[in-house]
Amino acid sequence: MSDNKIMSLRGRLIAALLLAAVLSSVASAQQNAPQEQKAAGQATFAGRGGAEKPAQPAPSVDPGQALYLVRSTLLTLNDANRSGNYTVLRDLAAPDFQARNSAADLASSFADLRRRNFDLFGAALLAPQFSSEPFVDSSGKMHLTGTFPTRPLQISFDLTFQSVDGQWRLFAISVATPGTPAQQSRLVPSPRRSPELLHGFRLFSGSVGLRW
Repeated sequence: MSDNKIMSLRGRLIAALLLAAVLSSVASAQQNAPQEQKAAGQATFAGRGGAEKPAQPAPSVDPGQALYLVRSTLLTLNDANRSGNYTVLRDLAAPDFQARNSAADLASSFADLRRRNFDLFGAALLAPQFSSEPFVDSSGKMHLTGTFPTRPLQISFDLTFQSVDGQWRLFAISVATPGTPAQQSRLVPSPRRSPELLHGFRLFSGSVGLRW
């Protein structure tokens, strides 16, 4: 056999071996691809079905912030009662409150405090006594409830605030003026007195009601 034929056969053999190697590599890649896709799908599913994030605890209320909100609200109400103009009180409240209460509505609701010339200025001088710990509920509203120990009548408040654009704004207000406990002498009992009415108003999401 001539040298040219030998070289030709040798070249064909090498080409056939290279083609077989390429086909084997392609077949192996095709077999591994479904397994890799399945593994990737399982990883994605595991990520989606992982443990749920724990519920975020309700944010705590800063005592200084709570004191500021109570005092500023009651003093704004006091200015409104003295002037008869409730526009500022309404403008500082949450949008839902504004939508359901006009300045005239507020003037009508707090007419009793205004008629009696009851001064809420004690809120600026005394520390409030909270009847329950200030808290933020699940809907994100802050609740502040308590009294100022003014005499002869206390100032009782129940306030709710809603966060609007990062600021706490009035959402509900209830103010009452119950009598303070009388200091009785050990020797001379005090005369009986008829129970006093509790005067107050409740505005919640715009609804107005008289509370006795």
